[in-house]
Amino acid sequence: MAHYVIMGCGRVGASLALTLERRGHSVAVVDQDEHAFRRLGRHFGGQRVTGVGFDRDALSRARIQDAYAFAAVSSGDNSNIIAARVARETFGVEHVVARIYDPGRAEIYQRLGIPTVAAVRWSTDQVLRRILPDSDLAGEFRDASGRILMAEVRVSPGWIGRPLSALEAAAGVRVAFVTRFGEGVVPDAGTLYQQGDVVHAVMAVGEQDEAERVLARGPEGAGGLPGEAGAGLAEQDTAVEGNGERS
Repeated sequence: MAHYVIMGCGRVGASLALTLERRGHSVAVVDQDEHAFRRLGRHFGGQRVTGVGFDRDALSRARIQDAYAFAAVSSGDNSNIIAARVARETFGVEHVVARIYDPGRAEIYQRLGIPTVAAVRWSTDQVLRRILPDSDLAGEFRDASGRILMAEVRVSPGWIGRPLSALEAAAGVRVAFVTRFGEGVVPDAGTLYQQGDVVHAVMAVGEQDEAERVLARGPEGAGGLPGEAGAGLAEQDTAVEGNGERS
């Protein structure tokens, strides 16, 4: 069981808190409006902390020092990013995410190392995918036979600047698309992995754990740069399918 701290008890924050509690985790919700906690219902067993989400005292009362992850999902972009940075830089929380309303700011925050999600109706699921442990993540898509899975995979920063074809060859997967600065990008043979990219890959069911172990080690741990051979295959596929990079 992990401990999670959520800033903001609006629709998304309350949904996150209740979902995490149902999964057996401990949860603390921080909001400066105590009336917002009514969204949690009477049976919520986690903490309700009244205060500003980036205030150190409020975060300490929410047991931020014990948190596996922190999600800033209030209605203010600036408050969310400040709170996320305080959680990471002051309290050392490794897994943080900030909900962003202005897509124009997403690139700036991604470059600061803060994953962001757009304020859309499915953002609860997006936040969960960024803060839950790997073992809690489910595949995004399975084909009708149940043999093929498309899932978000975690990638080591060591792959930054490497072709996505190198990731494919090392892990034995096919990159379907990447989410870059909040937008989907269909890669071609020359597309490089960039900081902040979220990689969605297609693989055989049962191979996700091994693929993530390979990608988490970086190119050196994966046995050098196998992308040279993989790039040739990707180029052939690109020539046949006519896919181009969208940015």
